[in-house]
Amino acid sequence: MAERKTRPTDRDVHEFLTSVEPVQKREDCKTLIAIMQNVTGSDPVMWGPAIVGFGAYTVQSAKKPYDWPLVGFSPRKANLNLYITPGFSRYDELLAKLGTHTLGKSCLYIRALADIDLAVLEELIADAVRYMRATYPTK
Repeated sequence: MAERKTRPTDRDVHEFLTSVEPVQKREDCKTLIAIMQNVTGSDPVMWGPAIVGFGAYTVQSAKKPYDWPLVGFSPRKANLNLYITPGFSRYDELLAKLGTHTLGKSCLYIRALADIDLAVLEELIADAVRYMRATYPTK
């Protein structure tokens, strides 16, 4: 079986951020780090080549258990992808107040932090982390 690509690495998060363009997206990443670090109490860790994750929990996969960050983000070309592990079905009210975004199953896509309400984002992340810690063994 192939080894998972998305796992914690020793790559320096701040070194990774120096490659993020444009500059405003890099500044948005720094803001996301501050929010997620404050909420989780965990330092940022590179997961694979492009995900900045905070904390971890164990996914009980049918094939083999593996670790995944409690929350994280990745600065992609079009958007900032935020990984909100429990998904969004419980967050309709917060999402209605968040601002311009789109959703995937567990991904929140934001073009720029200027498009959203940061207090609402922090509340959503905090609730997601509380849920994950109450539901799964976390690290």
